[in-house]
Amino acid sequence: MKLDAKQLRVTKPSEGELAGIRRKPVYIVLDNVMDTYNIGSIFRLADAVAAQEVILCGGTETPPSSRIHKAAVGTEEWILWRYFSSAKEALEDLRCTIRDLRMVAVEQDPRAVGLSELRADLPVAVVLGHETNGVSKEVLEMVDTIVEIPMWGVNKSLNVHVSAAIVVYKLMI
Repeated sequence: MKLDAKQLRVTKPSEGELAGIRRKPVYIVLDNVMDTYNIGSIFRLADAVAAQEVILCGGTETPPSSRIHKAAVGTEEWILWRYFSSAKEALEDLRCTIRDLRMVAVEQDPRAVGLSELRADLPVAVVLGHETNGVSKEVLEMVDTIVEIPMWGVNKSLNVHVSAAIVVYKLMI
C-alpha cells in the first residue's frame, strides 16, 4: 500500500497493517534532538527505508505532537518507536537484545571516518544528536564507528534529518 501525504495525515494503521510491513534491521536513535521538524522528518525517513524502529531519547519530543505530525505527514503512526531517558540506556538495551548490532554515530569528531569509508553490516543503529551539542560524549564512547559527512562550503553542518538520510541510505545501498 502506498499512501500520499494527504492520505497519511488522516490514516491510522491497523495492527495487521503494521505487522505486515517488512522492516529492515535499522534503528534510528535520536539523542536529545530538539527540533520537531527534524524529528518528524526522521519518521518520514524511517518509513522510506522501512526501518525497524525510531528511538527517541532524553529531551527529544515524542508523538503525539502536532509539530512532529506536520513534518512526519502521519508516518509517525506507521513507524514503531520507543522512548528512553538517555541514548546510552537505549543503546545498552539494543546491544543486549539484538545480536551482532553495529552502532554508528553521526558526528564531527577527530575519531570519525569519512562518509566514503563508512562500512557497517545490518543490523545497525544510527545515532544522531542535538542540533547544537551533537551526540553525547558517553554515547560516542559506546559506538563502533563515528562517521562525519564532508562539508565543502562555509557552513559547518547539515540538518539532523538530512545527515540521517545520507548515512542511512549509505549503509543500506
